[in-house]
Amino acid sequence: MEYTKINEDLLEQIRKAVGSQNVFTDKDALDTYCHDETEDLKYHPEVVVKPVDAASISALLRLCNAFHVPVTPRGGGTGLSGAALPIYGGVLLSMEKFKAIIDIDTENLQATVEPGVITEAFINAVAEKGLLYPVDPSSKGSCFIGGNVAHGSGGPRVVKYGTIREYILNLEVVLPTGEIIWTGANTVKYASGYNLTQLMIGSEGTLGVVTKIVTKLIPKSHHTVLMLASFTENEKACAAVSAIFRAGIIPSALEFMERKGVEWVIKFDDIKFDLKDDVNAFLLIEFDGDDMDTIFKDCEKANLVLEEFDCIDVLFADTAQQKEDLWRMRRTMAESVKSNSVYKEEDTVVPRAALPTLINGIKEIGTRYGFESVCYGHAGDGNLHINIIKAGMSDDDWKNKLKDGIVEIFELTTALGGTISGEHGIGLVQKEFMPIKYSEINLNLMRGIKSVFDPNRILNPGKIF
Repeated sequence: MEYTKINEDLLEQIRKAVGSQNVFTDKDALDTYCHDETEDLKYHPEVVVKPVDAASISALLRLCNAFHVPVTPRGGGTGLSGAALPIYGGVLLSMEKFKAIIDIDTENLQATVEPGVITEAFINAVAEKGLLYPVDPSSKGSCFIGGNVAHGSGGPRVVKYGTIREYILNLEVVLPTGEIIWTGANTVKYASGYNLTQLMIGSEGTLGVVTKIVTKLIPKSHHTVLMLASFTENEKACAAVSAIFRAGIIPSALEFMERKGVEWVIKFDDIKFDLKDDVNAFLLIEFDGDDMDTIFKDCEKANLVLEEFDCIDVLFADTAQQKEDLWRMRRTMAESVKSNSVYKEEDTVVPRAALPTLINGIKEIGTRYGFESVCYGHAGDGNLHINIIKAGMSDDDWKNKLKDGIVEIFELTTALGGTISGEHGIGLVQKEFMPIKYSEINLNLMRGIKSVFDPNRILNPGKIF
């Protein structure tokens, strides 16, 4: 793809479009925005812009579309698929100044928020009004809600409450050609033509720039109970997951953690935890609700199921601090693993009952290719994060043979009825694997949608396809 390089004349027009105080070309700015949390990848933009309103973004995109300048939207920079990397240079469009919680409508259980609001700040703001926004990815303390929309994010509580797709009612979007539209309506039901709102969710900034978000909210539960179940084998822990649901129990969260991940969290995050020698896997199970008797009955039912899969022990978090410590152990696992070794993270998802087959297959593939893996994730919805560790692989094998192992993991995932990303997205690093899951017919349909929205392919080019 060929794009226009930004010269002084174009730079001056960009300053007029968004305000000179919102345009940055210094080395520090270009270095800051050349990477996200993807594995050591860096692509420098030619200019960083930080607009303050939709009208400025509209003017910017009209200009860039006319001159064929690539524009890469960016949220909090916490992505793991390289979706916010400006691989063709051009304009890096940071949404960090869009940080207003415009309205929390307690009568209609809705909120209107700008995309640069940190997810945890939004969760806390609605909680103060007795409401719940249940989308809470592990990076909630630093990721933007706009980035969550762009990637179709989930988190632990998807298992009971659903992904972000269930909570986005309407979006204000600036199209690549500069027009500003609302994608839908502020209603729970929508049967009025194609659902453009759902099309935007998960599109990774390739179809438009989201500038306002209308979310659905629900009443917040008054009580939570958290339990940690330990097992001797990964397979038994994973097999217990679907059995819990078959027993008619729906936790508010159900997370899987492998022993090696817990070991590294203890070392990295200085968490005090008694890790017994015969324990190799954990399920972190949360129940919530307004009636403690009902919650305890669910806990008892879950306990009976866990016993069928040779659960060694169940620890109940007795205090708020114990709950916080256990959740911190899970939420910091990715960072802890990455602090220990050269790694590559994959984001697989399969039907729940296929989890034992998936994790056994991952270990077998790792043995053949010579890499280790640390697995953890949102087991309640079949979403398993795989941190592939270089370990004993040679530099040459890591560079040239690892991809073949990843292909086998994705082929297994697809054969089990799953897909190659549950919540991290495709972006730059996963796009080469898309044909494993999708036929050329599927991919051409997606490319066609991209062409309708972005005929000059200026918006986040080089991603997904």
